[in-house]
Amino acid sequence: MTTEQAAHNYQAIAAVPDVTTYCHLRLASGLSAKTAEAAARGLPASLFAVQILWGEQVVGMGRVIGDGGTAYQVVDIAVLPEHQGKGLGKMIMREITHYLQQHAPSSAYVSLIADGPAQDLYAQFGFLHTAPASVGMAYKV
Repeated sequence: MTTEQAAHNYQAIAAVPDVTTYCHLRLASGLSAKTAEAAARGLPASLFAVQILWGEQVVGMGRVIGDGGTAYQVVDIAVLPEHQGKGLGKMIMREITHYLQQHAPSSAYVSLIADGPAQDLYAQFGFLHTAPASVGMAYKV
């Protein structure tokens, strides 16, 4: 079965995941853990979220956060390991890109942090390296 054929078994829906699903997808896909408290505070503030369903099961997600005008950040791109390699990251990014094209003003800055080979996925959607002009930085509480 090709990646294109496999993608037909999945459905993308524009919806914010619930706290339990969000925490599970992050951890199971290899992203850092988030507490239920943090997720409960942050998820309602999403500008946009997409979930990938396989039947009734949520197997992937992605979100856009920001101020809705000047700054947008793509976050939480996660696909369960047993569903990786089937084009689901592309499905998520297509939905996110469509949202940004429809809602972000032309002067908006859209950013993301690409871990490892994920940068190859994001490059397919027009994201470019910013270094050495700028570098990502983080503050850990």
